[in-house]
Amino acid sequence: MSGPCAEHVRDPGACAGVRRDPGASAERTRLAWRRTGLSAAAVALLTVRPAFAPGAGPAEWLLAAAAMAVWAAVVGIALYRGRDLRTRFPSPAPRPVRAYAVLVAALAVLGCGVVML
Repeated sequence: MSGPCAEHVRDPGACAGVRRDPGASAERTRLAWRRTGLSAAAVALLTVRPAFAPGAGPAEWLLAAAAMAVWAAVVGIALYRGRDLRTRFPSPAPRPVRAYAVLVAALAVLGCGVVML
C-alpha cells in the first residue's frame, strides 16, 4: 500500500499498511524551520543595526521596526509548525510554508533596503 486509507487521511501513520518513519523526517523538518528562523534573526539584527547609529532618522527606525515585526512573525510560524510536527504525522502544509516564504522574502527586501541607505 503506497498511501493512507480513506479513514486516515489526516494521520497516515494510523494505517496498518503505511510504512512510516517514526521521527527522523519530522525532526529534520523541525531543524530546517529552526535554522531558517535563526538565519532570519541574523538578518533582522543586521537590519536593526543602522537604527542605533548617531545620525539615524525615521527611515532607519521604520526599517528596523518592520524587520523585527517580520522576524517575530517568522519565529511564530516556525514555532507553530514545529509544534504541529511533534503532534502529528508530517504532512504538507501549504499555508504556513507560503507565509514563511513571503516573510523571508520581505526580510530580504528590508535587508537590501538597509544596504541601499
